[in-house]
Amino acid sequence: MSIKPRDARHIYDSHLESKEEILSLLDPVDASDRPLLAVLKGERRDPPPVWLMRQAGRYLPEYRALRAEKGGFLALATDSEAAAEITLQPIRRFGMDGAILFSDILMVPWAIGQDLSFGPGEGPRLEPALLDGAFSALEARPERLDPVYDTVRRVAAALPPQVTLLGFAGSPWTVATYMVAGKGSKDQGETRRLAYKDPKAFGALIDRIVAVTADYLSKQIEAGAMAVQLFDSWAGTLAPDQFDDWVIAPTAKLAAEMKRRHPNTPVIGFPKGAGAKLARYAEATAVDCVGLDETVDPAWADAVLPKGLPVQGNLDPLALIAGGDAITRAVVRIRSAFTSRPHVFNLGHGILPDAPIAHVEALLAELRGAKA
Repeated sequence: MSIKPRDARHIYDSHLESKEEILSLLDPVDASDRPLLAVLKGERRDPPPVWLMRQAGRYLPEYRALRAEKGGFLALATDSEAAAEITLQPIRRFGMDGAILFSDILMVPWAIGQDLSFGPGEGPRLEPALLDGAFSALEARPERLDPVYDTVRRVAAALPPQVTLLGFAGSPWTVATYMVAGKGSKDQGETRRLAYKDPKAFGALIDRIVAVTADYLSKQIEAGAMAVQLFDSWAGTLAPDQFDDWVIAPTAKLAAEMKRRHPNTPVIGFPKGAGAKLARYAEATAVDCVGLDETVDPAWADAVLPKGLPVQGNLDPLALIAGGDAITRAVVRIRSAFTSRPHVFNLGHGILPDAPIAHVEALLAELRGAKA
């Protein structure tokens, strides 16, 4: 006997000891029932499926209420029940085609052994900072990731049947920038200096991130994620040869490893700021879909990217805040560029905290109300 993932809540609640036993009861995911998954696997849909990066978060009053009740960000991300609820909030409110796991890209360094904190009004902090690239003294804590897998299982059991569940991780370069500096920075200067000064030490750190990330993504998929995205938020700060070494090479390793372990699970690569290096990234990494940030001309992207490769993006988050004609013009321009290519509509980066809910609703109406 098998059951659909949407009917699996009683499996989750039955406390079966074996993960494999749970998975054996689930039917294979049928992409035809899920527009987003179908597009990631190469099928064009009109209108395009849509989800928004950071769609679960601070612009939603239901998120703010739950955060006020539960505490800080890390407490939310490691509370599987709360994190699942947050993941599901935009699905209930807007009917998005994709649900993106509520978590953070810095869960991997936390599992590698750095201490992670989110201070009030501050960005994330990792301690100790690895300014010299030395990480061998860190004590690995893989159990810190267990709540994330629990969140994925809870969301997979509760999602509507047409919605694709997306797992994610930070790409190795972007994760390394936080691990080295201990925090975010404007130009990732400390990490770029280390990569030039001691490429051997930095390469060892990248390799460690790749290994942990591969297991992390794989376990998300085993728990119910149907596709995964690699966020390389700081890819745009690197010179071309460094981009090849620290963005393309490790991303290619991860994409290949996911293909080996989970050949039917699409991988989305999002190298923000890659610009003219985008075509080489697509060819060399062999990701299944390339995310475009808001600075990319969609017509140019369609011309230079491999034929038939799915793309995702790329509405400017500020256009979403402006609303009205800004949304209408952007939707027409983006969709017109991809009339013969599989396309997932999304923002060019994460939704901003002051994005009006009415504008998100207007965007969805614009997308779903007319064909390109």
